[in-house]
Amino acid sequence: MSGGAPRERRTGDGTGVVVAVDRGVCIGAGQCALTAPEVFTQDDDGFGQVLPGREDGRGSALLREAVRACPVSAISLGPGG
Repeated sequence: MSGGAPRERRTGDGTGVVVAVDRGVCIGAGQCALTAPEVFTQDDDGFGQVLPGREDGRGSALLREAVRACPVSAISLGPGG
């Protein structure tokens, strides 16, 4: 990384995507947790985070909508690995 803010990034299972929340960008609006509560939650400080075991977003019909709903584009989807 180029000295940017730390990211919460977890590895997927190689079948789809990896969901990441950039904690340096997240403002804690909570739209991710409201839109796709089966994938996202908010930590004790109110910032979005991916639920343990849900890093691949599998089974969430609203995952991409949650990414779009983030007002500061703090959520990214990358290739699973």
